[in-house]
Amino acid sequence: MEVEYRPQGTCSYLMHVAVEDGIVTKVEVEGGCNGNLQGISRLVVGMKAQDAIDKMEGIKCGFRPTSCPDQLSKALKKCLETV
Repeated sequence: MEVEYRPQGTCSYLMHVAVEDGIVTKVEVEGGCNGNLQGISRLVVGMKAQDAIDKMEGIKCGFRPTSCPDQLSKALKKCLETV
């Protein structure tokens, strides 16, 4: 399942995420810290979606209550829910 997700409270503004058979197959992020988000995207592709969610959920960016990794965990949850 592939979803388009609009993060809330972060510098990134759009995420394209795909999960097949519980495995993350695609992560593309528009906006945000380009290098960091490319690194995160490459790290999670091939990973079990639930493992990625468990590692990133709740991460904060500075004083913000969320972060791009936290929002990515929400996008992955959305993928898992729509299966």
